[in-house]
Amino acid sequence: MSQQPLVTLQNVGKTFGPVTVIKDVTVSVYAGQVQVLLGENGAGKSTLIKMMAGVYQPDAGHIVVDGQTVTLPTTRAAEELGIATIHQELNLVSTMSIAENVMLGRMPTKHGLVDRGALRNRARAALALIGLDVGVDTLVGDLGIAQQQLVEIAKALSINARILILDEPTAALTRHETESLFAVMADLRRRGVGMLFISHHLDEIAEVGDTVTVLRDGEFIAEVPASTPEDELVKLMVGRSIEDQYPRATGAVSQTAEILTVDHLTSTGSFDDITFSVKAGEVLGIAGLVGAGRTELIRAIAGVDRYTSGTVAVRGQNLPNGSIQAAIAAGIGHVPEDRKGQGLVLEASVNDNLGYATLSSTAKLGLVDFAGQRRRAGEVAKKLRIRMHTIDQPIGALSGGNQQKAVFGRWIIAASTVLLLDEPTRGVDVGAKVEIYELMNAITEAGGSILMVSSELPEILGMSDRILVMRDGRLAGELTAAEATQDAVMTLAARDVDENHEQR
Repeated sequence: MSQQPLVTLQNVGKTFGPVTVIKDVTVSVYAGQVQVLLGENGAGKSTLIKMMAGVYQPDAGHIVVDGQTVTLPTTRAAEELGIATIHQELNLVSTMSIAENVMLGRMPTKHGLVDRGALRNRARAALALIGLDVGVDTLVGDLGIAQQQLVEIAKALSINARILILDEPTAALTRHETESLFAVMADLRRRGVGMLFISHHLDEIAEVGDTVTVLRDGEFIAEVPASTPEDELVKLMVGRSIEDQYPRATGAVSQTAEILTVDHLTSTGSFDDITFSVKAGEVLGIAGLVGAGRTELIRAIAGVDRYTSGTVAVRGQNLPNGSIQAAIAAGIGHVPEDRKGQGLVLEASVNDNLGYATLSSTAKLGLVDFAGQRRRAGEVAKKLRIRMHTIDQPIGALSGGNQQKAVFGRWIIAASTVLLLDEPTRGVDVGAKVEIYELMNAITEAGGSILMVSSELPEILGMSDRILVMRDGRLAGELTAAEATQDAVMTLAARDVDENHEQR
């Protein structure tokens, strides 16, 4: 390209102790263009963007902005040069309002006090950029994951950035919300903003990107056009071809053995009169739009939240309402949609996180079996190919895909026979996704059952034996694998359900 980049990471390197995370990588962002950064979890993408954002400083190479070598000792220094970042992990304060989060660190003042009127007006202007119609005085903690992600995007856009780093911005968004974001990005491109974009949704790359930089194991592999076919991108990422992205094993579903039974389950304000069962060897998918009540249903079955009426039973035995301990004892494992906020203790080790579900059940004479726990954790970590330096490493330092595999590993150690999966591959690269799908196959082939919520229709269609579709807290219909298509699912998801629960 003949034009000068807005920012370049030039031959940068980064090590943490004895481990080299980034080695001699160069990537540039140009005005009015979207540079896609692609690679498996653990390839070094997040480390690279954190150097551009002022979170980390490179141990080798240089950062060049507008043709001048600069140092970025802080995120504030990066922001002053017009570099804004939307990190994969949300940086929001749940107890503060949307307006306060959007303007955090840049509060408008008047006579030495926060100017509430100006604060709200600036926040509304930022929300308008992404089409989020929510009161700016709403507490962020009262929002769902998708809306929190949009607030994070509005926060980044509010500094009028000319270089925008987007780390998995669409991971928690519906297709409609994603399209709204892409419209915002298109407008920013027209205004000359350059963007560095990370996504594990390969179908988004050609839609939004110009060029793609591929990383593998912290090293530069190739720079290719965003129009490069997906199978070629996958091969560059993982170093091999992946023939089947949804390797669902078929023919293992029991025709009689119902493991999980949900009968007329109701939680006022969340879901109403839900009845279904999951058989041994079956993956039952739950599809629907954001707000349909899917996550709330999963949490009630797992014992995380209490419900108003109805029953949950495992192998014919009713479980007490709102008891996580009873659910675990009955063989239920829960992989929540927000793995960092609800599924992991980030400061604790990989070993500890793998063992949390079995501390009591494996205790000897009332004492925790630390040696046994460590042995079991090591075996599962090896089996799942969790990439880590040591099993004592804080799990928060692992990539997203390896963290997710650790959550699965916890329930393997617990010998769970019913897995409740809520967005199981969100923020996970295509290689790790296939590993998770193969793990699901192994669980069902052993006679277990899986209830899976996913907003990715190809995943629901590719990995489910049956699909339930929810709308407005009710079941709108059921589809067999043979009947299920994207159109059929979306038709049910968008269809009204009347007072008698009949479709119309």
